[in-house]
Amino acid sequence: MTNTKQFENRVAVITGGSRGIGKAVATALVEQGAKVVLGDVLEAEGEATAQEFNSKANAKVAAFIRTDVTKYKDNVAMFKLAETEFGGVDIAFLNAGIGQSDPLFGPIDDDADERIMDINTTAVMKGTKVALIHMAKRGGGTIVNTASFYGVYPEAFPCSYVASKHAVVGWTRSLYMLHKACNVRVNAVCPYYAGKESKREGNVIDVLIISALETDIIKFSPELGEQFPQLKLISKLPRVNVETVVKAVLTLMEDETRNAQVLLALPGDIIRPHQFTESLPEADTPEALQARKEYEEAYPELIKARLAASVEAYDKQYGSN
Repeated sequence: MTNTKQFENRVAVITGGSRGIGKAVATALVEQGAKVVLGDVLEAEGEATAQEFNSKANAKVAAFIRTDVTKYKDNVAMFKLAETEFGGVDIAFLNAGIGQSDPLFGPIDDDADERIMDINTTAVMKGTKVALIHMAKRGGGTIVNTASFYGVYPEAFPCSYVASKHAVVGWTRSLYMLHKACNVRVNAVCPYYAGKESKREGNVIDVLIISALETDIIKFSPELGEQFPQLKLISKLPRVNVETVVKAVLTLMEDETRNAQVLLALPGDIIRPHQFTESLPEADTPEALQARKEYEEAYPELIKARLAASVEAYDKQYGSN
């Protein structure tokens, strides 16, 4: 990008921002003139990251707040901190997420099985609702959700993760009318495995995976790889550079033509949209097509009215800055 201050005077809220892809995106935004509020459950790392940004800039360009993205009160506190510290919110990167080690054959445990959907999916929905209210006060904004290539492609071993990220993609695509109603664009980035190539030391293989929220090092012996073939598969898969993922995220933030788009970040520095092409000709009767046309003309006006009421109710409950 030729303009190194592309995001000057803009304010971004980033979940899962203390490390990994969240920190990498925050770094790029600050370098291009933005202010950032980082939300994460990793308090020491989050505080250190914000301090790192501020020290390098010799100015207050970042703030951190402990954020459990599954809780509305924490989402509200995070976005309100952005208003208090920097005057408002223009960008939200809803990036926090987790994996699940044994989704199909793990213990019968309500909390464990609900947690991945709560963090990966429901938290994105909650973050979007709060972001939308704050962006309405600014006259618009842009939201980027971190999904995954597993959000558009199936795989057997991370099936709960696949389900959670498919839901993020569906949520994102379903918000295509917001831009027309209130100038808020919502898109999703779908990174492939990001990180470094595997390395072997003696009889142990290290696989470094930088996921959307964290850096995991998986250590396993060849024997363990034979027992769990998914580990062997992961060790052989190519990696996408984190820089490619950051480029995809920033593209979605700055390109105003992108709306309800799902952008793949792939090995080989490849960034391309995932096309949703399936239609339902069996249901496209003349009456249905006319009804859809009328709906798409009328629904943005309903969104405007409902959003105005939501902003009013939100300010009464949480106070306005």
